[in-house]
Amino acid sequence: MSFALDRRSFIAAAAAAAAVPAMAQQRVIHIIVPFGTGAVQDTVARAFNSELGVALGATTVVENRAGAGGSVGAALVAKAPADGNTLVLAAASHHIAGHLYSKLGYDPLKDFVGVANLGNAGYALAVSSAMNVGTTADFIKEVKANPGKYNFASAGNGSATHLAMASFLAKAGLQMTHIPTKSTGEAVNELLAGRVQAVISSSIGVIGFQTDARIKLLATTGTKRSPFLPNLPTVAESGLPGYSFDSWIGLLAPAATPKAEVDKLNAAVNKVLADPVIQERFARLGVEPRTQTAAEFQQLLRSDWDAMGVVVKASGAKVD
Repeated sequence: MSFALDRRSFIAAAAAAAAVPAMAQQRVIHIIVPFGTGAVQDTVARAFNSELGVALGATTVVENRAGAGGSVGAALVAKAPADGNTLVLAAASHHIAGHLYSKLGYDPLKDFVGVANLGNAGYALAVSSAMNVGTTADFIKEVKANPGKYNFASAGNGSATHLAMASFLAKAGLQMTHIPTKSTGEAVNELLAGRVQAVISSSIGVIGFQTDARIKLLATTGTKRSPFLPNLPTVAESGLPGYSFDSWIGLLAPAATPKAEVDKLNAAVNKVLADPVIQERFARLGVEPRTQTAAEFQQLLRSDWDAMGVVVKASGAKVD
């Protein structure tokens, strides 16, 4: 009898010992969102992070680290261990901050490596219904006739929504007061409440308010009409020729992350993006999925760095 008990104890001990390293090896990947809840990055991250964890056999955790146009969260990732376990879900604002802030403490291009492009995030111009304007041309005419009278909100100083509007105003020769908030959701809420008169928001921020009587969507900001808001003209075709603004959205890792790890993460993300369920979720968010190799995405990042420099300079925007 004692032998049987000893044997059972041995088997149980062996199983427990085997379970310890298995538990210890459970990988946890932190996806840092450098903006608050409601921002397009936050919503996109939460739309696919669980599936990404399954694809990698890991646990994925989304963490919001908002502040300074996304630079607080980006700085955290730039200084994180280069093991592929800490990523930032970034967009155009990542490069915008690099051209706006003189002392970031990191280089937005050199201190990161592109892991995976998730897709293209469109933007739209929305205004308060109280302005009683029906087109982009009407909006420009009204603001030009009342310099300094109207306000616009953004997701914060240095955010893509800030620069999208700043460059719009500069190109149209308009004056509006900037009201920064902590996220796209907050900026849209300011518009809905009537405390500001305009916002250029990511599509996700306004797509649910197309029939809301408090605001009016005037146009999208891309070079072509949005598949998610097909009834809206572009800004360029409805009042401001030559204007366009949109954004990639993707995952970046610390620059020293090994290529093999980057490629592994890239393959897992692209697998998740091929899932029709994920594609449908992204469509509801106004994001067009776009799969690229890590090398292709890195090339896009280099091109976007230069492009955002031009946008910042043209906008005349400054952040102290």
